[in-house]
Amino acid sequence: MGKIKFSQKKSVDTFISDEKWKVLICDDENEVHSITKTVLRDFTFKHKKLEFISAYSAEEAYEILKEDTSISVILLDVVMESDYAGLNLVKVIRDELKNSSIRIVLRTGQPGFAPEKEVIQKYDINDYKEKTELTDVKLYTTLISALRSYKDIKTIQRSKKGLEKIIEATKDIYEKRSLELFSDGVLTQIVSILKLNGHSFLVSKDGFSLEKDNESLTLLASTGKFENKNLNEILTDEIKELFNKAITTKKSIFLDDIFIGYIETETNKSNLIYMIGCDKLNKLDKNLIKIFSSNVSTAFNNLYLNKEIIDTQKELIETLGETVERRSKEASHHVRRVANISYELALELGLDENEASIIRSASPMHDVGKIGIPDSILLKPGLLNDEEFEHMKKHAEIGRDILAHSQRVVLKTASIIAYEHHEKWDGTGYPQGKKAEEIHIYGRITAVADVFDALLHKRCYKEPWPIENVVDYFKEQSGKHFDPSLVDILLNNLDKFKEIENLD
Repeated sequence: MGKIKFSQKKSVDTFISDEKWKVLICDDENEVHSITKTVLRDFTFKHKKLEFISAYSAEEAYEILKEDTSISVILLDVVMESDYAGLNLVKVIRDELKNSSIRIVLRTGQPGFAPEKEVIQKYDINDYKEKTELTDVKLYTTLISALRSYKDIKTIQRSKKGLEKIIEATKDIYEKRSLELFSDGVLTQIVSILKLNGHSFLVSKDGFSLEKDNESLTLLASTGKFENKNLNEILTDEIKELFNKAITTKKSIFLDDIFIGYIETETNKSNLIYMIGCDKLNKLDKNLIKIFSSNVSTAFNNLYLNKEIIDTQKELIETLGETVERRSKEASHHVRRVANISYELALELGLDENEASIIRSASPMHDVGKIGIPDSILLKPGLLNDEEFEHMKKHAEIGRDILAHSQRVVLKTASIIAYEHHEKWDGTGYPQGKKAEEIHIYGRITAVADVFDALLHKRCYKEPWPIENVVDYFKEQSGKHFDPSLVDILLNNLDKFKEIENLD
């Protein structure tokens, strides 16, 4: 019978990572430390060498393990400062430090003192060796086995943590109400899940090829080196080609250190994630990203549908508000400017994005009650007499009554604004004569926005005021008509509000 021949592979240079496996040697004999390090000085496993840490007592090892949770293996003596020091440390590692991943290899020079069967059953160790049997080869194979086990356990733990993070992240970003905030949340959570330090951005596109001349892309969120850049700076020909491939195949793409995430929705839109710095991702990392992307696709669908509903409501509210303004022959687009000014005032005051957005959506309805005021009063070019003014004041209550029965947050907010935006800080306003903080913050904000815009534009009873005169008026009326803190915000951010008014 002929001899079996084995083919020989050509040797290749083995890549060695900068990362190392940490091994804690815990023994009260210096010689054991020296021999162990000498025998394992050329040891490598999975392209990583060893980093040795020495402890000469169980107490010293405890302090090290308490601070460093990245140690893979501990080669642990039984008898040190006490007969059971090593065994007691095992219990501390598992029970007190809650470290279930570190592999514990018990080494003893007195096997009769700590019988193997009894120790293996009673203590959560992973291997038991007599020092006399730990030859070069045995020590080598023991460590290979321990590290392989440690690696598998860490992979399982990381997979579990990654999936938990995906569930937590998905829950968190579902709370983001705007498409931009949601998209930013998606990027943040992916980076958090993978602990990446790369650069990424996310875009929303219509369902046609990026190569078409009429392509339409909107940048929703960005991070890293892409942050604060416009779309033209970001989209190179290479990135466009990758996006086009993802859209055509309807699949996410991993290429070298680049990840292109494709998220399809049911609204004739698709979302794309671009991320670099992914060259060290393993199969688990990639699966976590794919699972997360799949989870958020439903959220994108819901967000797009919700956005369409909100946009429709907003358009209807603005249209109704504009209709009221046009009936009184006042400046066109007044309600939109009031909405934007109110939004900026709310943010500068410290209200959160969601509440500021609600005020922006509701404020166009501030004068909806004028629909119940006769033309003879509403369109009068001169000053109103006392009787006419009393009738005009009723529009605040009419507006409240029109909107008050709705349970929708925007319309309930609009009802408050309609009723209270003519109240004055000093209590001389109407319809209730409320003063200072008795007036709802929504009414105080809209009052400033409404008067600021009204003074700057022509009305049937007045010509537009120069901005200097408007500023002087607000200074004079701070603490009288208007909330002083809101006047300060208005005047300290005047350029922003002039921009809304299209003033130079």
